[in-house]
Amino acid sequence: MVEEVHLAGGKIFPQLWHVGLTSAMDGTFRPGAMSPSGLAKRGEKIAEPMTQQDIDNVVRAFGEAAQSAQRLGFDGVEIHGAHGYLLDQFFWDGTNQRTDSYGGDLPARTRFAVEVIREVRSKVGPEFPVCLRFSQWKQQDYNAKLAQTPAELEQFLAPLAAAGVDLFHCSQRRFWEPEFDGSSLNLAGWTKKLTGKPTITVGSITLNAEFTRTFQSAETAAVTGIDELLERLEREEFDLVAVGRALIVNPSWPAVIQRGAIDELLPYQRDALAQLI
Repeated sequence: MVEEVHLAGGKIFPQLWHVGLTSAMDGTFRPGAMSPSGLAKRGEKIAEPMTQQDIDNVVRAFGEAAQSAQRLGFDGVEIHGAHGYLLDQFFWDGTNQRTDSYGGDLPARTRFAVEVIREVRSKVGPEFPVCLRFSQWKQQDYNAKLAQTPAELEQFLAPLAAAGVDLFHCSQRRFWEPEFDGSSLNLAGWTKKLTGKPTITVGSITLNAEFTRTFQSAETAAVTGIDELLERLEREEFDLVAVGRALIVNPSWPAVIQRGAIDELLPYQRDALAQLI
């Protein structure tokens, strides 16, 4: 896969995950379904908290995975710390009620991710790009916010950036929505402003309905234009754009956009996921 992407002139990062307790959300506990406090969400305990040995093992595994990716010829790695998966379970106070050094206020709750990032950096060296994906929302709570204000977001991002993140992938459900009152900046825009690091925006690109509505029903997400996206890029609010659902039904999406032929794009429906099986 790496060779094919490189032959086509592209770059490729694998995304490194640990899903934590999201693998046990159906109530069936499975080996490896770890979490900081054993909480599926606030007040709902379904497992035991991770031990220090558990934490150390997972940190080491992230480093080994990144080292393997580098050896295989990938151009960087993205660490998945969003959407209620394991790193995000440490970030969120609804799932992290630890009283040791991995819990506490928002900056303190970044410690596990900081250790993962440092371990990855130690394995791949200073020149290999390391990206971190994060989100405010969770699968357990779409309205959740880690940071309520720009100041809180800065406190959250600072230790992650210092640990060795080169690029932040800022996941939100609708890229055009302001992250905080008083500014039109979205999550990627604020992250770039606060850290000075390059950012990726994502969220319903060229679609008029965000993913939860199309995942939970037969609703169609119609095609939209990219004028606002281009305007934000030109203002350098963010540096890169990630595309998800639109790419599933339009594998040649980048080429279509380059040609300015948006009218050729197909709308998205949940049935399109069957194409991936």
